Amino acid sequence: MTDPAAHRATERAAGESYGRLLAILSARTHDIASSEDALADAFARALERWPIDGVPDQPDAWLLSVARHRTLDAWRHTRVQDAATQTLLLLAGEVDAGAADGAAVPDERLRLLFVCAHPAIDAAARAPLMLQTVLGLDVARMAGAFLTSPSTLGQRLVRAKARIRAAGIPFEYPQARDLPQRLQDVLDGIYAAYGTGWDGVDGADALPRGLTTEAVELCRILCALMPNEPEPLGLLALMLFCDSRAAARRSDSGAYVPLDQQDMARWNPDLLAQAERCLHRASGMNMLGAYQLEAAIQSAHCERRLGAPVPPEAMVALYDGLLALRPSIGAQVSRACALAKARGPGIGLQALDAIPANEVASYQPFWAARAHLLAADGANAAARQAFDRAIGLSASPVVRAYLNGMAERL
Repeated sequence: MTDPAAHRATERAAGESYGRLLAILSARTHDIASSEDALADAFARALERWPIDGVPDQPDAWLLSVARHRTLDAWRHTRVQDAATQTLLLLAGEVDAGAADGAAVPDERLRLLFVCAHPAIDAAARAPLMLQTVLGLDVARMAGAFLTSPSTLGQRLVRAKARIRAAGIPFEYPQARDLPQRLQDVLDGIYAAYGTGWDGVDGADALPRGLTTEAVELCRILCALMPNEPEPLGLLALMLFCDSRAAARRSDSGAYVPLDQQDMARWNPDLLAQAERCLHRASGMNMLGAYQLEAAIQSAHCERRLGAPVPPEAMVALYDGLLALRPSIGAQVSRACALAKARGPGIGLQALDAIPANEVASYQPFWAARAHLLAADGANAAARQAFDRAIGLSASPVVRAYLNGMAERL
């Protein structure tokens, strides 16, 4: 039996509540993998029952109750009766009572982010683990954000979850003294979520747009939680600068518009003002960090709306500072583009050539930048080859169309 309304309700719950539900389950079971299995069963059960019984008044509470019972049944079957099981048995009754009286499901996303940043978990797995557990992203979708293959990332996550289970890593909220130690990983997870949503806004799926909104919301919560830390403010400013230009990324016909060609009248002045205030507050704490520098770079890009563009050499200096604080392939590619604008495309190409080839073989922004600089330098044949490489690596139809147009004009 099919019911479009029930299916839409299930999809909406998966997109909006998956992370919260998984956080609550994992907080009690200390086992992310089994919690994921239980939640998957609950969603499957919803697809069966909601078209027949109707969508419950509290879908999240219904899903949580079913997942909790599934976990209890599995533990009873295996006769695992440890302290965590006894706790779960008690809490299951509380949750069922909450579902009965319509109580809202609590939001524990931020707690689970800090759990995923536990120092006992492999550092390379922390941010991907956050995206998978808190936001429900699959490995195929997020592998590109970490410049690795889906199979490698999948193995990394399996090992991380096994480590959590074997080591009994606690899911309690860390002490205040532990937060600064885990903060960088949490910020990286939030920004990876934002970047995944930002890169995926071309499709009809609402999930990418929801990811950017959720990332900004989580960062706002983090700023309130740690008001004396400048880097959460820096990250929030960075995302707000990007959000402020979202409406200008596409023309009226839906074509991709690069930053330097965007209609500044379509930028959101309220978000720009919020971003500037966050960056100003962060800079006032006199603890410079990478996210503050990235936000400062975005602020500089936006200065042309005031008729006072930042000098090209100043942009190069900002990227130099960013690379000194936190080297990355993305920052190296962006610095090469800034160098090209300041000193000519040949200098920019030299900077691109200095990046190890194996690190950028599948990095789409590198090939797009290389194509543009080769074209500007008059090397049309090589530029066409680079455009072809960039087009093949791009998952966005509108970006592919834009690059195709650039290649055809050579």
